[in-house]
Amino acid sequence: MHLILLGAPGAGKGTQGALLTERYGIVRLSTGDLLRDAVREGTALGRDAKRYMDAGELVPDGVILGLVRDVMARVDTGVVFDGFPRTRAQAEGLTSLLEDLGRPLDAVVVVEVGDEELVRRIAGRRTCPECGATYNVHDQPTRVPGVCDVCGAEPRSRPDDAEETVRRRLSVYREQTAPLIDYYRASPTPVHVIDGARPVDEVAAELAGLLDQIRG
Repeated sequence: MHLILLGAPGAGKGTQGALLTERYGIVRLSTGDLLRDAVREGTALGRDAKRYMDAGELVPDGVILGLVRDVMARVDTGVVFDGFPRTRAQAEGLTSLLEDLGRPLDAVVVVEVGDEELVRRIAGRRTCPECGATYNVHDQPTRVPGVCDVCGAEPRSRPDDAEETVRRRLSVYREQTAPLIDYYRASPTPVHVIDGARPVDEVAAELAGLLDQIRG
């Protein structure tokens, strides 16, 4: 099974993608993770990406699609694309890539959450600087306040999680990524919309039911 999770920052795509990985044994593909891994491992594409990242520039779509192709070539399971594609150019590139590989999309799932709830979620997010574990002061706090459950470091709020920055990110999403919903609706791939404002387990249950139906 190959599917895309679309949704604004904070909609819960990463959480649901991780749950799908556990339930179905498919690979969760996040381009942010891919970039970090490639840079850390010093691959040719990673070195190429690092030049742009160090210069404060966006990594070109061609480099990102190259990273995606490398992963797709190594795995023979399904893939859930989390947070990718983000633009029409990336969507068109991914469509061509999947056609070349003979691995078409089974579905696009849009996780919808209102802006105010997204701001609340993201502004409450905390990330451990040591191990990368994530928490939320509202819905998923650490067991001991200010202490990471995994490694004991102090989780922190990222600069781009400030409310003003979050609202700018949401504006960019509405402008660049939300139009992909219509792009995929005009394609042969079915598009499904689910309410992501509910508790994680309720969203996960609906998503699992949907994918079980698609799988037949």
